[in-house]
Amino acid sequence: MNRIEKACQDKGMRMTGQRRTIAEVISAATDHPDVEELHRRAAAIDPHISIATVYRTVKLFEDAGILERHDFGDGRARYEPAGDTHHDHLIDLNSGEVIEFSSPEIEALQEKIARELGYKLVDHRLELYAVKTGKGE
Repeated sequence: MNRIEKACQDKGMRMTGQRRTIAEVISAATDHPDVEELHRRAAAIDPHISIATVYRTVKLFEDAGILERHDFGDGRARYEPAGDTHHDHLIDLNSGEVIEFSSPEIEALQEKIARELGYKLVDHRLELYAVKTGKGE
């Protein structure tokens, strides 16, 4: 059982065969696919899965807190499993590649800024938009 299917089971969701296929595709993804890409991958496994089924299933998983939705400025909602560990994203504006990273220094700075402004940070999302250059530029 993949991690998305397990999360659905833990939340008491009914898992149809098509939902299982979509959960499998999402669990296997190493990128941040949009619904159209998820449909393409799922249809390669089960050609009877419609794009509407993928949209409904992704929305169901998102509403249940199983998937996280991202808008990386390219006009497409992109998805990843809701994570156990926090990470941030760097988006290459030329290629569209999304790079996940963690930085203890950035995390500490965000906490410090919130504290100095009289707040306790409870959540955040950091997205860096960049273009590739030579090292050190």
